[in-house]
Amino acid sequence: MRKIILALQVSLDGYVEGPDRDIGWHMVDEELHSHFNEHLRTMGAFLSGRVTHELMADFWPTADQDPSSPPSIVEFAGIWREMPKVVYSRTLEQAGWNTTVVGDVVVDEVLELKSRPGGDLALGGANLADTFRRLGLIDEYWIYVHPVLVGGGTPLFKPADSRTPLTLAETRPFGNGVVLLRYSSPTKDGGRLS
Repeated sequence: MRKIILALQVSLDGYVEGPDRDIGWHMVDEELHSHFNEHLRTMGAFLSGRVTHELMADFWPTADQDPSSPPSIVEFAGIWREMPKVVYSRTLEQAGWNTTVVGDVVVDEVLELKSRPGGDLALGGANLADTFRRLGLIDEYWIYVHPVLVGGGTPLFKPADSRTPLTLAETRPFGNGVVLLRYSSPTKDGGRLS
């Protein structure tokens, strides 16, 4: 069965966005972006919420047409356009770029998606990640910690009434000071936490 992998960048103080949705503090250089491309090109689909999808759709479809774009940006533009995408939204009726719109996160539908053949499923967006976490649907957490304190904004995780035990699977430092913390979630019953 395919895994659902949450891959998000976070500040050292736990925010995915600073105030006013600022992500200018993300330190994505060629090394880190090449790492993203290496892993994301093998995925079976990208799962995101409306906000994340619209941010991606505003930039990636034509990012490779800028002659000044570095190779990793050019490569990811192609990966993003071709990758099947599922956007969870109650307001969007349709979305382009190989995207299916789904109104709500329904556990049985997610488990059916996981049971299909193909690569793992990359989950993005803090709000959608919170929903998947509460429902016990995340198999791995790939958290890229940036060496910056942003002081406020959108937290990686909202407060929860339950504990989610995780097992450290990998750590990897990058030359720019970012550190990958990869955790796996103990699962059973087709991917749901016990």
